[in-house]
Amino acid sequence: MGLAFTVDTPIKVARFGISSVMSIIEDRLLETMRQYYYGQLDEPYEPISDREDDYRARRVTDYLNLVNRIVQDQVGKLKNAAFEAGSELVRYFDMLPDDSFLKSRYRHMLQLEPSAEKRDLQTWLRQQIRPGSIDVNIMTKVDKNNVDPSGVVLENGSDALTALRGYANSTLTDSSVIFSAGLNPRLFNYLESLPAFEATGLGAFPKKVVIKVSDYRSALIQGKYLAKKGIWVSEFRIESGLNCGGHAFVTDGFLLGPILDEFSAKKAELTDALFSLYTQALRQKGKPAFDEPHPIRITVQGGIGTQAEAELLHRLYGVDSTGWGTPFLLVPEATTVDEPTLHKLCQAHETDVVLSKASPLGVRFYYLRGTSSEQEKLARIHRGKPGSPCTEKHLITNTEFTGLPICTASREYQKQKLAQLATLDLSPAEYGKQRTEVLEKECLCVGLSNSVTHVYNVSFVKKRSSVTICPGPNIAYFSKVVSLQTMTDHIYGRTDLISHPDRPHMFLNELTQYLSYLDEQQKDLRPEDTKRVAYCREFAKNLAGGIAYYRRLTDEIPAGPDREAFAHGLADAQERLAGLTIL
Repeated sequence: MGLAFTVDTPIKVARFGISSVMSIIEDRLLETMRQYYYGQLDEPYEPISDREDDYRARRVTDYLNLVNRIVQDQVGKLKNAAFEAGSELVRYFDMLPDDSFLKSRYRHMLQLEPSAEKRDLQTWLRQQIRPGSIDVNIMTKVDKNNVDPSGVVLENGSDALTALRGYANSTLTDSSVIFSAGLNPRLFNYLESLPAFEATGLGAFPKKVVIKVSDYRSALIQGKYLAKKGIWVSEFRIESGLNCGGHAFVTDGFLLGPILDEFSAKKAELTDALFSLYTQALRQKGKPAFDEPHPIRITVQGGIGTQAEAELLHRLYGVDSTGWGTPFLLVPEATTVDEPTLHKLCQAHETDVVLSKASPLGVRFYYLRGTSSEQEKLARIHRGKPGSPCTEKHLITNTEFTGLPICTASREYQKQKLAQLATLDLSPAEYGKQRTEVLEKECLCVGLSNSVTHVYNVSFVKKRSSVTICPGPNIAYFSKVVSLQTMTDHIYGRTDLISHPDRPHMFLNELTQYLSYLDEQQKDLRPEDTKRVAYCREFAKNLAGGIAYYRRLTDEIPAGPDREAFAHGLADAQERLAGLTIL
């Protein structure tokens, strides 16, 4: 969801029982939001200067404490509200799924005449209100070292570690940190030193660890790594490798359905393997162990667009919950997106969301074309001054031309890289290809943060106001700004917001993305490039296996047009795969 788009989402939705995730890696953004929300509360704002000790962690801690306090105050007011039309108390219960027990009791209360029974039931309903969890995300690959004024690398002072420390020191409870982008040994090792992640009882943790993964193997490797250190993973959050927003971590052709099937079949095996290592680690540390494993939740996200798809995931694979991200970009009550970008999201078609190479991390990145950030990038190129000023430096990784790392989206890097390309004896086609890849890189630190400058009229980085946004392909099927109530109605099947009459099933949409990716990878294959040829062959084999799996799954789709469309989509995919030329 980017940086700014959910930076204050808990303040908007947590009181209604909706859980959300904030990125906490961009400390300047959090400092900007601290200033804004202290002002909204009419309380004194005390800046945390970047010249102060451990300022990054302290900014994270104070912002999270502030958000937590605001949400708790909101929940208190909600519980004291009246059961009358338009009140937030009524909105809380109206947005619940229709099959929930709490919703049924609420509806029963509405049918009662004024009486002691009705008053007692209203009191009970108020007592059941729980806010959604306030979770945070740390992208493990964003972990540059930071130095003191004399240039010495700060111990435990890297971007990811300070963000984690700031979260651990916060007052948040019933909360989780979600690690994405793979295993970071330094970050995972640091968890051992933070008591906030130690169990206080069976399934009870001051703060929980969640790992976002794209396949079972990744879950097993990362889970074991942490279990050996006495850290329990409370949830594995499975995300589609390609039918998602933001950075895309592509599997080797393994599709979401078969991946979920493997998790379902091996959950007990996974739990036992982690529990054995976890118990051994606790005993080696001299800490009390547990007689049984803590619960492990298996959840899924990426491309879900209808209640029927969510229900299928629950029914077939027993997932504990499903995550919805991209559609909420069109809900101003939930996310922070500026008006011009909202307009572009509403108008987006399938071809407007591209799997780009814009990220300086070198990881493929879903990207909405035509944003103000892209326009600014192209204008710089046209003026002969490509590259961005590098103010935040979270994505500095390249040392090709410098002793210290710099960002490949920066003006400093692109100027030197283009000069180097001009000296090489490249064919016009190869030169054009490499030049395009250099110029495609874009400043994400600022672009993904800047929506707050427009929505809240605050200053983030001076003279930088352009916005980048990174929805998943699913945005093409949602075309209007809606209320939070309307979006929850869509999620629970009470209304239909899908604007595209031919939207493919989420499994087919992901399959299409993988076929396009393989088509890109196999172009210009040469027999001598044996590793790439073998990779493409294995990729195609895995896709074929996925298509066969979905053929067996077709009867699980409700009979009618949806099942027929699913079967036709698989047939088209099979034909397209057969038509790809792989040596």
